[in-house]
Amino acid sequence: MRRTLLIAGAIVAGLIALSPAAGRAQNAREEIDALIKDYLATHPDEVGQIVKGYLVRHPEAVGEILAEVLKHRPSKTAANNGASPAPKPTPDRSAEIAGNAAALFSSPHQVTLGNPHGDVTRIVFFDYSCGFCKRALPDMLTLIKDDPNLKIVLKELPILGPGSAEAARIAVAVRMQDPEGRKYLAFHQQMLGGAGPAGKDKALAAAKDQGIDMARLEKDAASDEVGATLSEDSKLAAAMGINGTPGYVVGDNVVLGAVGLAALKARIEAARSRGVN
Repeated sequence: MRRTLLIAGAIVAGLIALSPAAGRAQNAREEIDALIKDYLATHPDEVGQIVKGYLVRHPEAVGEILAEVLKHRPSKTAANNGASPAPKPTPDRSAEIAGNAAALFSSPHQVTLGNPHGDVTRIVFFDYSCGFCKRALPDMLTLIKDDPNLKIVLKELPILGPGSAEAARIAVAVRMQDPEGRKYLAFHQQMLGGAGPAGKDKALAAAKDQGIDMARLEKDAASDEVGATLSEDSKLAAAMGINGTPGYVVGDNVVLGAVGLAALKARIEAARSRGVN
């Protein structure tokens, strides 16, 4: 009951903050803030269990929380002169990309979308439980629609728990039935378009929705091909210095994080202008 009151108080506080009667709302808001602070101070173990339970159910939230904290943390230089901190440069991975070119750009295990003979390739390492990957999905769909000379390669990197790994196995099995990638793209959109963490049940439901042969799917999901695909993708990500999702390879550059559509287009055009595939 006390927990319910606490949550209700937080909601009421938010509604009060939006009220036009700001003067009358101020005292009520302060009382609710005091109630919440008192509860947090006197029930640390219970609050800790609530937070732990939420993070277990929503592992993608960890990365989002950390990213939000880092986004608002000023650098020493910014603190001194009031300027925004400069983005951290991505290490030069051109040698690693060249050394792994065959597996990166033309592996028999990969999913290829867009123009398979495009003049620039954008490789995406992703996890179906990753909140940032979900947010970046519209960027990929826009690039496919707007850039007919772009080749997009998808590589599984299930790093956010057992549910991610189970979903990745089903995804590889979907790819094995769909060499042209049409059903896979619909499956991919459904998985990243849904809320919450991924898992086997969600992946099976998405595969069934796309008309996949479910009996064959279960067999393929346990095959050596799935293991070989996930192992290759993991090794490639490590070689590229990609330890989070999403991570991209664009031409001869590695791009870390969901940088947004404009930044991706700029990288693609830069690679195109240099003649880098």
